[in-house]
Amino acid sequence: MILSDKRILEEIDKGTILIEPFNRDDLGTNSYDVHLGKHLACYTSRVLDSREHNKIEHFEIPLDGLVLEPGVLYLGVTEEYTETHAHIPFLEGKSSTGRLGIDIHATAGKGDVGFCNTWTLEISCTQPVRVYRGMPIGQLIYFVVEGEIEIMYNKKKNAKYNNRTIKPVESMMWKNKF
Repeated sequence: MILSDKRILEEIDKGTILIEPFNRDDLGTNSYDVHLGKHLACYTSRVLDSREHNKIEHFEIPLDGLVLEPGVLYLGVTEEYTETHAHIPFLEGKSSTGRLGIDIHATAGKGDVGFCNTWTLEISCTQPVRVYRGMPIGQLIYFVVEGEIEIMYNKKKNAKYNNRTIKPVESMMWKNKF
């Protein structure tokens, strides 16, 4: 079951959902619009190794925008910091973003109960496209959880993305044992 706009507001009032900054105009019928932050990053190596800590280079989107190029993985970040303490958050692209040929995540659209951070975006595009800091980039949808949670994400000792940040975070796959 997906939360409606009224239910999202109720959960914000209860403190089980936090969105900072929150703008009432960004609340949809059953979602909340999030915006592209000013920070992007790209990997410094063309070949990535899933067992190694692949380094990234951070940069800012200029006020007049930045043209994204196909064939490049850009790590972006939402302007919004969110906390979700009783629901499962999903981040999806907006249809207007998709119609520009922009994908905002490769596989990581689902958050965990207890996720407290900005969202790192795995941005790619099908043709060159100019993006701007602050543009609507995606939408958060909240699902009801069935059953009790044993350990919230923000309490897990092995959680890899718990450090609060305003910049995109590279893959931490290298911390897994395989």
